[in-house]
Amino acid sequence: MTTRTAHRTRRTLRVAGAGAAALLALSACSSPDDSSSGTSDGSASASSQEKLSGTVTVFAAASLKEGFETLGKNFEKEHPGTKVTFSFGGSDSLAASITGGAPADVFASASPKTMKIVTDAGDASGTPATFVRNELEIATLPGNPDKVASLKDLTNPDLKVVLCDKEVPCGAAAQKALDAAGLKLTPVSYEQDVKGALTKVELKEADAAVVYKTDVHAAGDKVEGVRFPESADAINDYPIVRLEDAKNAEAAEAFIALVRSAEGRQVLTGAGFLEP
Repeated sequence: MTTRTAHRTRRTLRVAGAGAAALLALSACSSPDDSSSGTSDGSASASSQEKLSGTVTVFAAASLKEGFETLGKNFEKEHPGTKVTFSFGGSDSLAASITGGAPADVFASASPKTMKIVTDAGDASGTPATFVRNELEIATLPGNPDKVASLKDLTNPDLKVVLCDKEVPCGAAAQKALDAAGLKLTPVSYEQDVKGALTKVELKEADAAVVYKTDVHAAGDKVEGVRFPESADAINDYPIVRLEDAKNAEAAEAFIALVRSAEGRQVLTGAGFLEP
């Protein structure tokens, strides 16, 4: 038995024991003739929420930064005594960190493929749920001075174009869109996450980049977005899951519930994401 497996086995036994104790305590406190089960459940839920405390560590795709930071602040307000900390980056790098033992409670990936790295390693608790989707746009310099109007325009050798690395979801999606259009593109650089690609344009180190619509939205007037029809062939689903070794499992589940709630959808669609 590996150290990781032994750790999980011990943790499972501890959780099972705690669960049994909790059930006994609830049984002792319940009246035999109590028929108002709905009220009882609601009270238990409220009590559980009141007890949430400590830090929730969330590993999330770079494109989720603005929306998740807003939800993190909302969560802390709704649950005084909690703190949400984030690690944003390329989903593949985050997945590798998680399977390598990095401590985290929640993982939100920009693609099912990168989430599968974590689930295949046995590091996810339960089944990941898709909570939003995202599509690509071309980010150009403000005013679009190079008159980029299509994906094909990016193949102009005079343009400095940046893509995400092909192992990163935004890079894989860009390649899928290029394949759908029958185009070949050699970028001046491959970036490790979508924010890195966008920054190249913001700093005028590149003329254009293929990024997510949400990142163009977040950049405001620093870039100009150009939509292209091939993006419909490369829309990414974003799954989220609590991690098996989460140190703050209850708060992690509560944060995921917020992300998937009507409030969460409103914040994320407001940032440019699509409903799942």
